[in-house]
Amino acid sequence: MNRELLMLVEAISREKNVERDVVFGAVEAALAQATKKLYEGEVDIRVAVDRDTGNYETFRRWHVVPDEAGLQLPEQEILLFEAKEQIPDIEVDEYIEEAIESLPIGRIGAMAAKQVILQKIRDAEREMLLNDFMSRGDKIFVGTVKRMDKGDIIVESGRVEGRLRRGEMIPKENLRNGDRVRAMIMEVDLTLRGAPIILSRSAPEFMIELFRQEVPEIEQGLLEIKSCARDAGSRAKIAVLSHDRRVDPIGTCVGVRGTRVNAVTNELAGERVDIVLWSEDPAQFVIGALAPANVSSIVVDEEKHAMDVVVDEENLAIAIGRGGQNVRLASDLTGWKINIMDAAESAQKQAEETGTIRALFMEKLDVDQEIADILIEEGFASLEEVAYVPIQEMLEIESFDEDTVNELRARAKDALLTLEIAREESVEEVSQDLRDLQGLTPELIAKLAEAGVHTRDELADLAVDELTDITGQSAEEATALIMKAREHWFAGQE
Repeated sequence: MNRELLMLVEAISREKNVERDVVFGAVEAALAQATKKLYEGEVDIRVAVDRDTGNYETFRRWHVVPDEAGLQLPEQEILLFEAKEQIPDIEVDEYIEEAIESLPIGRIGAMAAKQVILQKIRDAEREMLLNDFMSRGDKIFVGTVKRMDKGDIIVESGRVEGRLRRGEMIPKENLRNGDRVRAMIMEVDLTLRGAPIILSRSAPEFMIELFRQEVPEIEQGLLEIKSCARDAGSRAKIAVLSHDRRVDPIGTCVGVRGTRVNAVTNELAGERVDIVLWSEDPAQFVIGALAPANVSSIVVDEEKHAMDVVVDEENLAIAIGRGGQNVRLASDLTGWKINIMDAAESAQKQAEETGTIRALFMEKLDVDQEIADILIEEGFASLEEVAYVPIQEMLEIESFDEDTVNELRARAKDALLTLEIAREESVEEVSQDLRDLQGLTPELIAKLAEAGVHTRDELADLAVDELTDITGQSAEEATALIMKAREHWFAGQE
């Protein structure tokens, strides 16, 4: 029988063009699987076949785990202190093995053994094909629709399959069996059976790669796509930068008579593409991203990473776009929160902000409205600016003499010190369970304390927009933090 086993391995190895070790591994797995059926629990069995003689031994084994971890799988694990009683120098993650009677191959059932072996061979072939495909370094998967699988589309390229999930397809795109498809390779998940390459046609990276293929100047390094934002199948924006003054980035991406951008649009089911000139100046970048709307003025809030963009009545609808599409894409493209408003709304907001600053100066600096308004007119918007801007700048204000300037600076520093003491006292009231929450920095804790949020439950009770107003985080970051704070509510339900 052992000789027949060696002959079988040799035959399968030649027929399937795989290494003998792979076939031996499949035989060992088949024997181990059959042996497991003799036990009631989920035991761990290892079979070792001698590559030269065909003789084999069978072992039941236990994984060594730390004492403090406890046994999660009692049939397969052993605590470290128990393992050391058998092998004094054994370490965690090693195995204790016990030789058991080997199962004769004749009792396995030829068909069962053959199926296991062939499946192992298929898995090995699949892995070899996949490794060969991935070694080519392709970013775009080009193949043919082979079949539907629970709403996903399986795309075949040669003997390699990719999976295009429903959520990664272009909306309203109707793909049928036999259709030629191009999609971005997003990841490779070897745990998925059949189609381990995850594809996307809706990801911004797909559009960037399509432009890279259509515009040689990008590959040559003359142009660079800095960012991309998409409403797949509807509209997109890309930001481009030229590294060569002789190359017009927008015109180059559009191509002669629009040939290059049209090629991308046709691939993406007619998705309209706005090509925007990237700029190091965030305000200029946002103005370009909001095209075709004309911007009247823009106010940048570095702390909140937001911009108030003022447009006239005629451009308001264009700037916002249908369903807010234009401003949303511009925000995604630039990474800035963009607030679109008309002149009246801007004036009202500015008046409210001026009133807030005026009240702050009048209260904390103990000055009348006239002094507060002079500071505001000169561009001062915070106590820190009054306290720490170069004194020469304040002395240039015609309405102030040196004594007034020194007094205002002293009062501002005293007010800041009082506020800092109050802030530290508020932070001290923050509970330990909130301090220990993963993702909370000292700066965030201070902002929460200042807003009266001192416990984990108080944070968990906040709405997303409330938290973003307090911390200045993005909606995604705020949502993640709130969900983290709520985890303990559901821990007992598992």
